[in-house]
Amino acid sequence: MTWFCLLPTEASRICAPMLTHAPRLIAALAISSLLAGPAMAVDAGKPPAAKPPTAKPAPAHAPTPATTPGGPKQIGKFEDWIAATHQESGATVCYAFTRALGSTPAIAGRGQVIITITQRPSLRDAVAMEAGFAYADKAAVTVQVDQTALDFYTDKRNAFARDGKAVAAAFAKGAKAIAKSPGPKGVAVQDTFSLKGFSDAYKAITKACPPK
Repeated sequence: MTWFCLLPTEASRICAPMLTHAPRLIAALAISSLLAGPAMAVDAGKPPAAKPPTAKPAPAHAPTPATTPGGPKQIGKFEDWIAATHQESGATVCYAFTRALGSTPAIAGRGQVIITITQRPSLRDAVAMEAGFAYADKAAVTVQVDQTALDFYTDKRNAFARDGKAVAAAFAKGAKAIAKSPGPKGVAVQDTFSLKGFSDAYKAITKACPPK
């Protein structure tokens, strides 16, 4: 497994896995030049067909994009979402991401909270959220968009959508998404994400990585 650490400083470093065996978890990356805007990097993963996969990632560190061939490249910025690509095993992977607008309650030492959607030619609409803390074993997360509740399963510091296609459809229609998670010590955590620009970012990554 190869990991990218996408930001140069320890305080803001984001690492994401690139997996080449099945079942896959999504490689989620970010672009350091975009830190001035509301959207930032992301860890992401593949949703299961029926239940969580058995192969799971472990944290690690690797070179920044500046020293990594095939590093992430921005497609465009669409309001609160960023669309980008990176190379994985010689294939182009496309993804869009955004950072949480706000989180309650405040949790000391919490990492970045980011949601992403990734397209591969043979794997579509893989959606995941980096929580910024480690989930309890078998924890579940619900992402609410208007009246639609979307189920996510968890693995360490990430939550993965069970039905990415349903998430994409809901995100395209909504203005914001609210993730409700069991936080550290059983504290209920709520994270709010803007969906402004999602539809255009989604179209961009779908065009750049069309299905086969």
